[in-house]
Amino acid sequence: MFFKLALKSLLNRKGSVLLTVIAMSVSVYALLGVDHIRSQTRDSFHSTVSGIDLVVGARTGSLNLLLYSVFRIGNPTNNIDWGTYTSIVSDSKVAWSIPISLGDSHQGYRVVGTTKDYFKHFSYGNKQNLQFDEGSPFEDIFDVVLGSEVAKKLNYSIGQRIVLAHGLGKTSFSLHDDNPFRIVGILRPTGTPVDQSLQVSLHGIEAIHNNAPGLIGELSSGNQSTHQLLQPKKITAFMLGLNSRLATFGVQRDINNFSREPLTAILPGVALSELWQMMKILENTLRLISGLILIAALLGLTAMMLASVREREREIYLLRVIGAPPIFLFLLIEIEAVLVSFISILIGGAGLTITLIVSNDFLSYNYGLHVDAQILSADSIRYALLVIGATAFAAAIPALAVYRSARVK
Repeated sequence: MFFKLALKSLLNRKGSVLLTVIAMSVSVYALLGVDHIRSQTRDSFHSTVSGIDLVVGARTGSLNLLLYSVFRIGNPTNNIDWGTYTSIVSDSKVAWSIPISLGDSHQGYRVVGTTKDYFKHFSYGNKQNLQFDEGSPFEDIFDVVLGSEVAKKLNYSIGQRIVLAHGLGKTSFSLHDDNPFRIVGILRPTGTPVDQSLQVSLHGIEAIHNNAPGLIGELSSGNQSTHQLLQPKKITAFMLGLNSRLATFGVQRDINNFSREPLTAILPGVALSELWQMMKILENTLRLISGLILIAALLGLTAMMLASVREREREIYLLRVIGAPPIFLFLLIEIEAVLVSFISILIGGAGLTITLIVSNDFLSYNYGLHVDAQILSADSIRYALLVIGATAFAAAIPALAVYRSARVK
C-alpha cells in the first residue's frame, strides 16, 4: 500500500520529480563512475608488471627506477656496466633476467633494447605473458617488435621499415636513417607501457650507435663474429626472476651493497604501492567532487519535497480524514524519496554501463585504459546504499514538517 500510494503521488507530480531524478541520476553516475574508474585504474596500475622479483638499476630512488624502467618515464641517473650485469645474473639464485637499454625513440615512442627473454619472461596482470597479435620476436639485428598502440596509431604493419631516432623527443634531428629496422611482430594490447614501446635487440641498439667502417655490410652477411663486436658495454636496467621467493631480500641486499658499482634493487610491487600512495590526493579530490555533486542533488530533492508539501495540503488533509496517523504520512514522504533515489541509481548505473561499453575502445586507444563495463561490485553496492541512506536523511526534513502538521491538526 505504501509503495503504490507513493508511486501514484510521484506520478501526479511527474514534472518536478523528473527534474529531481535527472539531477540525482547525474550525481550517481559521477559517484559510481569516479569510483569504478579509480578502482580499475588502481588494479591496472598494480598489474603493470608481475612475476618479476627485482628491478635493478644504477643508484637512485626506488620510484625513479620504477618510473624509467617500467613506465618509461624520466631518465636514469647512470647506466650499468655489462660486466656487472653478467656477474649478478650468474648467481645460482637467479632463474632468468631481462636486460633493458633505453635512450632511443620513434616519433615520441620509447625504444627498448632487450633480448628474446623479454617476450618469454616479462608478464603483467595476473602473470600474463606477452602475446603476439601478428608476427614473432626479433631474430635479426635490424628487426623490431611494436607495441599495439604504436602499430595502431602510426598505422604500421608487418614488413614495413622504420627509422629510429636518438633521444626521446617526438621530433628528432638525429635519425639513424642509415640503419632502418624491419617490423617483424606486433604485440597484443596489454593496457601497460608495453603498448607504447618498440622492442629491438641489444645488438640492434649497439649497431645503430657503432660507426665502425664496413660493419653494416658484415651485419648483412650474418657474420657470427660481428655479434661479438656488438656485445653491449652498458645497459640501463635489468629485471630478475629468482629460483626462490625466499631469496629475494638476500639478493636485494647483495645488489644494493655491490662493490663494483653503486646499484639499486627494488621490489616492483612495493614501489608500485608507494607510487600509488603519492596519487592519493588526486583520488581523494575526485571523491570529494563526486560527494559535492551528490550533496547538491540531495538539496534539490529536499527543496522539491518541501515545495510539494504545500501543494499536497489537500491530499494530506484527505488522508487524515480517512484516519491516516501522522507516522503514516512521515513514512509516505520517506518512501517517496527512497523511490526517487532508487530510480536514480538504476538510471545512473545503466547510463554508466552503456557509456563504458561504448567508450571502451576510445579509452583503450587514446589513454591505454582498459575499463571493465561490469560496475557491480562491493564498493558500488556500498555507494548505492549510501545514496539511499543520505536520501532518507535529507527527506526527513519535509517528512517531519508533514508529521508535525498532522499532529497539530
